[in-house]
Amino acid sequence: MEDWENYTYDYLEYGVFEEPEQGYIQKEPLHIISVVIYSISFVLGVIGNGIVIWVTAFKSKRTVNSVWLQNLAMADFVFVLFLPFYIDYVLRDFHWSFGLVMCKLNSFVLMVNMYASVLFLMVLSLDRYISLVHLTESHRLRTVRRAWYICGGVWGVAVALSVPSLIFRDILPLHNKVVCFNNFYSHDRHTGAMRHIAMVTVRTVVGFLLPFSAITVSSILLAVRVRRSDSVRMPNFSRTISALILAFLLCWAPFHIFSLMELSMHSSLQLHAVLTTGFPLATSLAFFNSCVNPLIYVLLAKKVRLLLKQSCLEIAKRSIQGISQSISATESVSAPVSCAPEEPIALTTV
Repeated sequence: MEDWENYTYDYLEYGVFEEPEQGYIQKEPLHIISVVIYSISFVLGVIGNGIVIWVTAFKSKRTVNSVWLQNLAMADFVFVLFLPFYIDYVLRDFHWSFGLVMCKLNSFVLMVNMYASVLFLMVLSLDRYISLVHLTESHRLRTVRRAWYICGGVWGVAVALSVPSLIFRDILPLHNKVVCFNNFYSHDRHTGAMRHIAMVTVRTVVGFLLPFSAITVSSILLAVRVRRSDSVRMPNFSRTISALILAFLLCWAPFHIFSLMELSMHSSLQLHAVLTTGFPLATSLAFFNSCVNPLIYVLLAKKVRLLLKQSCLEIAKRSIQGISQSISATESVSAPVSCAPEEPIALTTV
């Protein structure tokens, strides 16, 4: 049990194991802040991403750009649906009451969302560069069908990279609670440490550094081309993509920084206090990215705002028409009933 307590540290349990001899210590203020951020992310994420999916799937013309945005919104929407499990986990002082299957599935959905989001942003950035700089090739290569094929490939890569969460995620009774954590422990602590290092390294490099390197290079090349050429213009959609990339960087960079710092836990506990303090906020900020994206669509994408306004007006118009028809139907039904007593009176008088 001492090996478990000394080793078991995970970004979703941030601080569950403060010191082995002291047992469980809760960072109450940070946990309250985390619950608030989770709750806001859930409400705004479900509504915002649901609206974006509805607009891009049913209310707008099917284009390559709408396919990218729809899939990105789908990744965020599925993720926020699982946030109530995290909220319950924190509110119960990190007692997991949903069993092993949901423990694995929760972490798996988180990882799929992270990989899918950054990969779709990379695709958006590269597609923006091709569509603005290489006009001839873009008209020939950029088709809706090929965009869906690429999206399928992105989802496949995201799922494959997230499989370790299904393998290593586990539950453990400890301190009268059941915790959900990454069980890298095998026969010795060295093997567990190596598995942890490998998982964090792949997650940071493939899920953050490489995609953002491609995004940065393509953005710099596009900026240089725009400055040198008067024929290349930055449309409004391009600014939307830039905002999405910046939001992802600000939300996920602290998470990956603390993940790399966490690797030192296997050789030194000097950063333990920093990790237990900063990881809750870094994780909450990363989760918050799922509700930031739809807000960016609404604030910056003129077409999305226009379609959303037209859709709301159409719904309101239909609702008013439905109420009017209901009132008219009620009056037509009630009219003969009110006249029924008058007919015998008229006949008697005659």
